[in-house]
Amino acid sequence: MRVVVIIPTYNERENIVALIEAIQIQFRHLASHMPAARPGILVVDDHSPDGTAERVRSLQRGSSGIHLIEGEKAGLGAAYIRGMTHAVEVLAADVVFEMDADFSHRPEDIPRLLETIVGGADFVIGSRYVAGGSIPADWSWRRRLISRGGNVLARRVAGLGGVRDCTAGFRAIRTDVLKRIDLAGLGVKGYVFQIALLHAALRAGAQIEEVPVQFVERAHGASKLGLSDIVEFIRHAVLLRLHDSQTFIRFALVGALGVAVNLGVFTMLLGLDWNRYLASPFAVELAIASNFMLNNFWTFRRREKKDPFHLRGLKFNLVSIMTLCVSTLAFVLTARIFRPLSPQICQLAGVLPASLLNYILNSRWTFGEAQARAGSA
Repeated sequence: MRVVVIIPTYNERENIVALIEAIQIQFRHLASHMPAARPGILVVDDHSPDGTAERVRSLQRGSSGIHLIEGEKAGLGAAYIRGMTHAVEVLAADVVFEMDADFSHRPEDIPRLLETIVGGADFVIGSRYVAGGSIPADWSWRRRLISRGGNVLARRVAGLGGVRDCTAGFRAIRTDVLKRIDLAGLGVKGYVFQIALLHAALRAGAQIEEVPVQFVERAHGASKLGLSDIVEFIRHAVLLRLHDSQTFIRFALVGALGVAVNLGVFTMLLGLDWNRYLASPFAVELAIASNFMLNNFWTFRRREKKDPFHLRGLKFNLVSIMTLCVSTLAFVLTARIFRPLSPQICQLAGVLPASLLNYILNSRWTFGEAQARAGSA
């Protein structure tokens, strides 16, 4: 298993040598109890004017496991995208780490995150906000507010579910997950990359786990977080929610059309003197079929679906049978219990629970995206 620790740097001359040496100590520990791990370090330097790259090159002369790529300064996210692409395409990494260059992430925690990957996780977060994790006690109220507020914003607005530390920069990730994500298409350059990547990994079905870590305040250098990063973070969190909402809105529109098809066909069949208990499931079946086709070719058209069309059709039919049973049962119960109600109202009472079940099963199963591993946060 090829493991690559990616370290983005800009003016980290005072930290980088000591950090690389500390990581190499952990690599030697790994070699004793995890011999299959083949570790390396990739420094992604943004042409630091303080000579950070020169320090790295001096270490490369005595080690084949240290790699360096350089580029123009464009933000943390841009650096990670360059690094991850290089780690996958050039270094053939199986697992990559995200890690800050300022010792805020402790190298001795690397084995714990890697062990969690080996244990079956796809995306492991060194978390400050789960039991056992911590932030510096001397952080100012402003720093605490930015950190806590960013995580609340990520969970509630960007829709990152139950992940406690969405903005953490210490992570171990299987490259199988990265290969299913269009990194360049994330459209981010700064610190918001952390939530954008996590959001994409969740959508790809990655199994996310959080390992408690102690976050340490940097001893040398200055934080690179600026006002522009905060603005980009807020803007992109909103955009992620709107992106997800587009799928929901489309599904809702298709569902509304399905209701119209259902009630229209049902009413037409009643006009043809069909028995209402036969007309109901027939109308439901036509509505579900039209919903499937529209969702397949419109709502979920951008998903890299895991199954071929004919298998999705089979799954759709199974879902249809289940939702047909639910809808018919609800229709019968409503018609029997509330006899004064019109048949159309009873039919609508059957449509609602069937539509909800139809969305859940078809979204997660029939139209589920291709993924290396199924998991949950």
